[in-house]
Amino acid sequence: MAGTQVQYHGVGRRKESVARVFLRPGTGNITVNGKTLEEYLPLETLRIVVKSPFEVTNTADQFDVIINVRGGGFTGQAGAMRHGITRALMEASDDYREPLKAAGFVTRDPRAKERKKYGLKKARKAPQFSKR
Repeated sequence: MAGTQVQYHGVGRRKESVARVFLRPGTGNITVNGKTLEEYLPLETLRIVVKSPFEVTNTADQFDVIINVRGGGFTGQAGAMRHGITRALMEASDDYREPLKAAGFVTRDPRAKERKKYGLKKARKAPQFSKR
């Protein structure tokens, strides 16, 4: 195929969110579910979380990013996007692994919501101890 373009892929997960990330050489555009990052994520702090792997590796304007993300809320999705971008960058070059690992982006954050127990309103909230 003549028009084949280099593309790197990574899957990121956080809480209930799953993000499929595709990196292509480009100018730094980030597209999430067909929208720009600014349109998709309402908070600036979450946008900083998503862009942080590029800041650590100094590759902010070298890749265009296409992200498909599902499940969870904005915070979990932002964490999943960061994890997916990290994995895609490591696929692009082994040189990025060490700074990303030092920043703590390589390891998946295993924390998730605790399940609800029977007889309780929430996971750890017994009705007799709640304030009335």
